[in-house]
Amino acid sequence: MIHPHIADALKVPDLVRLSDTLVLIRFESMKIYSALAAVRHLLERGTIRPGQTLIDSSSGIYAYALALACHRYGMRCHVVASTTVDTTTRTQLEILGATVEQVPPSKNLKLDQELRVRRVRELLADRPDWHWMRQYHDEVHYLGYHEVADRITAAFPATALTVVGGVGSGASTGGLVERLRATDPSVRLVGVQPFGSVTFGSQDHHDPEAIIAGIGSSIVFDNVRHHLYDAMHWLDFNHAMSGTVALLRDHAVFAGLSTGAGYLTAAYEAHRHPDRLHLVIGADTGHRYVERVFARHTEALDPAALKPVEVSAPEEMSMPWSRMAWRRTARPDSWKERAA
Repeated sequence: MIHPHIADALKVPDLVRLSDTLVLIRFESMKIYSALAAVRHLLERGTIRPGQTLIDSSSGIYAYALALACHRYGMRCHVVASTTVDTTTRTQLEILGATVEQVPPSKNLKLDQELRVRRVRELLADRPDWHWMRQYHDEVHYLGYHEVADRITAAFPATALTVVGGVGSGASTGGLVERLRATDPSVRLVGVQPFGSVTFGSQDHHDPEAIIAGIGSSIVFDNVRHHLYDAMHWLDFNHAMSGTVALLRDHAVFAGLSTGAGYLTAAYEAHRHPDRLHLVIGADTGHRYVERVFARHTEALDPAALKPVEVSAPEEMSMPWSRMAWRRTARPDSWKERAA
């Protein structure tokens, strides 16, 4: 197949078997699916027009995906970038035609996200003709993952399936599983979160090395549909790093930190449920984690010696690794009140 644009080629994932009960769905950059489908849908609906400026904030891979989508469809792009966005990513964004401004370093993830959202609102106040993509809140970002789900269904027909992935904005895991459950309601979803994320109630736990900005949040994301998740895991940086290093050492897969956290989680779930196939979402490659993760590979723990503490409520969780049966429960009303 000859693709009309590099984004159409980069978005397609590879399925890699890690064991009898573990398969990795490896993306070059997962959110390209989401950004391409969202921009195309908004153009077709007339919500945006060719040449208009699209703006959003990002900790990395969504910024790259949005810049590619804008390049693909002839849009302008402005990114308010997290302090975690590296020079390699920023340089690519600028060459692709995006304008990038990076918030100053913050003491924690919460302040970083608040600064980014505040800056987006300031820019929109002065430029009302710009369109805010709202990757964390607009359900249009679910659409792209329907195509991925259809690929999974075709690859694993009549298979008892569990999807394991970082929660983040909620669109990837949510979009996949909603589509998969349309034909098989038994598909399970296991979410992965860092400590310190408000999304599933770990905001009172502080992990000083947490850099898994893409799978957690200090602010409420409307795109997270809590009722889709069957189980939830919270991991600290050291455990996520250990999973990431093990994935490269054992399977030669060079992937990002969220993929390593998902791999460690899925291995545990597969041990508990050997009758099911566990599909691990590999959101991106490991290039932007070389210095902060892979260079520290000698510090990695032995995954075989690690297991979570089982808890029955978020209030009971403890570091470095906790697991809870979520049982497709809606977000508690008390959390909604706190968020408001």
